[in-house]
Amino acid sequence: MSAPHLSRGDWARALLVIVIWGTNFVAMKFGLQTLSPMLLSALRFVAASLPFLLFVRPPRSVGWRYLAAYGVVQGVGQFGLLFLGLKLGMPAGMASVVLQTQAFVTLLLAAFFLNEPARLWHWLGLVVSLCGLMAIGSAHGEGSDAMTLAGFLLTVGSACMWAVSNLITRYAARSGPYEPFAFIVWSSVFPIAPLLALAVWTDGVDTVVRQLQGIDLTAIAAILYLALLATLLGYGLWTRLLQRYSAGTVAPLSLMVPVVGLLSAMLLLGERPTPMQWLGTLAVLAGMCINQFGGRWLATGRR
Repeated sequence: MSAPHLSRGDWARALLVIVIWGTNFVAMKFGLQTLSPMLLSALRFVAASLPFLLFVRPPRSVGWRYLAAYGVVQGVGQFGLLFLGLKLGMPAGMASVVLQTQAFVTLLLAAFFLNEPARLWHWLGLVVSLCGLMAIGSAHGEGSDAMTLAGFLLTVGSACMWAVSNLITRYAARSGPYEPFAFIVWSSVFPIAPLLALAVWTDGVDTVVRQLQGIDLTAIAAILYLALLATLLGYGLWTRLLQRYSAGTVAPLSLMVPVVGLLSAMLLLGERPTPMQWLGTLAVLAGMCINQFGGRWLATGRR
């Protein structure tokens, strides 16, 4: 039976994950200063998988097709598009907001493929968040903080790929319970080759070799942060919370991720969202709150 309230220790773990995932976007920006998007993404999965293959057994109840599908969709789709979007002009703070719309895309996909009915408040939250996305997309900003349309659309595409990877994990779970750490380690093997191939195709062999030879401490720190903290530690702690508490208790905590993302981008990168982007961000967060708490609010109002 799930515990009703988070203990102090689990509150600390939840806050740690929120900080790690929120500042994750700043680490991406630092890594992209010297590495191309596809190469940075490939090295992230190299660090998250290869050092652990000798010590972590493949999850027994999950078929290889699910591991491969999840790895390619998440690695090439989600992070490949996200890194490319950040490289092409998506501010880190805005990326942390837009990427969270994966929750609503997941809702739509689950309703269509898994026959999981969406409630009225889910649709209302979706509409409010879409209005916020339109406001963010229409506000480009100025100077170094300017957001390009390409960067915005690639980040939206990344959110859609995240939603597809969520759907794959739902299908994988039907085979039986599995160890999340083993799942993420072994699924991280599959995007390495496609990402390296894309890096060679887009940048050329000479450029890729030159980037690897000239890799600096900032890039190494970014890779390790993305692989060990954002992926393995963050995912492991979050899954532990979901195993101990109800999804309704844990899931709303993710609403703090874009808040940390915006603040960290302002403090560490000097980003300054425009008033229209702030308005759009508030609308996206409001939509998420409606999606998470709408049922609870209606139940309270009927008493």
